[in-house]
Amino acid sequence: MDLISPAAADAYAAAPLLNCLLREVGEVLPGSGEWRVHGLPSGRLLRVRGERRPAEPEVSTGGGWRRVGHTELVKLVAEELTLHTGLSNHELPAEMIDSRDAVAAILATRARATAPTDPYLRSEQALITGHPHHPAPKARGGGPVAAWLPYAPEAHARFPVTLLGVREDTVVEEGDTSALDALGEAPPGYRLLPAHPWQLDLVDLADAFADGRLIRLGATGFDTWPTAAIRTLYAPERDLFLKFSLDVRITNDIRRLWRHDLAKLRRTDTAASRAFAAGPAAWLSDRGYRTADFAFEELAVLVRDGFQGHLRPGTTPLLAAGLVEGFEGAPTGGAAWWEAYLRAVVPPALAAFADHGVVLEAHLQNTLVAVDEDGMPVQALFRDAEGVKLLTDVGRAAGWERLVYTLVVNHLCEVAAALAERRPGLDPWPALRRELARHDLPEITTLLTSPTLPGKTNLLLRWTEADGADARYLPLPNPLAP
Repeated sequence: MDLISPAAADAYAAAPLLNCLLREVGEVLPGSGEWRVHGLPSGRLLRVRGERRPAEPEVSTGGGWRRVGHTELVKLVAEELTLHTGLSNHELPAEMIDSRDAVAAILATRARATAPTDPYLRSEQALITGHPHHPAPKARGGGPVAAWLPYAPEAHARFPVTLLGVREDTVVEEGDTSALDALGEAPPGYRLLPAHPWQLDLVDLADAFADGRLIRLGATGFDTWPTAAIRTLYAPERDLFLKFSLDVRITNDIRRLWRHDLAKLRRTDTAASRAFAAGPAAWLSDRGYRTADFAFEELAVLVRDGFQGHLRPGTTPLLAAGLVEGFEGAPTGGAAWWEAYLRAVVPPALAAFADHGVVLEAHLQNTLVAVDEDGMPVQALFRDAEGVKLLTDVGRAAGWERLVYTLVVNHLCEVAAALAERRPGLDPWPALRRELARHDLPEITTLLTSPTLPGKTNLLLRWTEADGADARYLPLPNPLAP
């Protein structure tokens, strides 16, 4: 199949949407063969090929099966969810279409773009499918393609950061923001404030520029690379990550640096830093933020550690989500590789929970795995203090459920399924069971024997317009259970 054809965009967009529909409101019917048949709330029968990334959806016509294109699939999903919930939603179907159209634009641009030579950057910019269980993982807020494509990691974007001067008496900051002052030079009475150029197009700051609270100081003399998170940029020349507000809905949330999250940042980041102080895994600290009091959330920028001082010498960090999606030069994996991966990732995440009361949001986009010259995993690096929870705040049961979802369901089960698909005959589950069983936590026995695991309901969350930070789970079959 032509990777830039409309059919390719349809296939990329349909897979996560089908995953959501079939997981959250579908029922698998008995049968065997290359097709899996599901019953839907309306009584419709829908069949798909494949399991990890379902494809080629068809609906029963009574006497046969009829192929469903992406536009019709969106309509079908809307009808089924209206029936299932008793609620209507006009916004989400538009996001589904937007996500598909974004994939088409990404594929066309990616085919002409030059991929980064650095394997780490390739892994961050590999996510054409994106979140495998979200109905619109590539939606970009419904704006015109020309507004967002220059900043899309999936299109191999790279660009300088805009530099602003913010009047000193309006600056708000906390933590270590010294790296920002090294990006350029502000005139007397001003402090340097980098800004994402896309965000500047989204917010109205005309009054602040007019009265001198803000001034323009050009741009960095070097490019930054958008990571999988889109609003987080990496500057290799400075070994520095910068995370910005972005007034765009991406997956479940408007991606602002919200004031209430920034208020908790020092506490959660300090706890996570302590949890990883002894190694061998590493925490990339969100060490401080700077903004302006008149546009606190809109102009906030977060300073995150680079790799220096964290990454083991001679190793290359790779994004876990990129390993699942695949990219040029990615390790292919095998039984020994999988065991090494588990040894790198599982013990530090469980130790942070058990010994320090820190619940990592250890999903695929927040976990980096460093590999040696042979491609073998030797170290895990975790990031994003915004997603960290502390047991003193959420309680042990809720914290454990969140860790099981992000680490086991969202992360390890996805890597395991990808390995099993790429390596026929490889059974990834015994190694995962053995690794988990090595750890003396009271919850482990239940994890390994329960018939179900918690799966987040992203489709129903968006359809019912729940808060993006909500986590509602439904039981999924547990591949770890006997």
